[in-house]
Amino acid sequence: MLESPSFCRGWHFSPMIHVHGVQIYYEDTDFSGVVYHANYLKYFERAREHMLGVERLVSLYQETGVGFVVYKVEATFREGAVHGDRLEVRTVAEVASAYRIVFDQSVWRPDGKRALVEGEVHLACVNRDQKLVPIPPEVLADLKALG
Repeated sequence: MLESPSFCRGWHFSPMIHVHGVQIYYEDTDFSGVVYHANYLKYFERAREHMLGVERLVSLYQETGVGFVVYKVEATFREGAVHGDRLEVRTVAEVASAYRIVFDQSVWRPDGKRALVEGEVHLACVNRDQKLVPIPPEVLADLKALG
């Protein structure tokens, strides 16, 4: 198994925290009026896409067949958001191996004292055949530039 390049192994690429805004709509809520738990995974996904760059991810897959798949997710739900809330998804990325990036993500009210939801999402880099491939250097460079 390949190792991460020594310059990035275990290094937090975004120590300043990437922040992505989310507006909560009625359609995001369940019968009790709070955000349905699975929607937080969608918010995490959107935040990661914006952090990595939507255009970068599209061109990477179209030109080279390389993309990312979720390998592992852990989430802790502390408090529910409701219709009308404006939230922030805060993300920090770390390269865990030559093939995997770990994202520590949390959902906050902008003036909140603690996270509503906390999660850790592991993405693996794969090709069109779903075989592991090393994280492309340009993605590593983009992440490093965020920090």
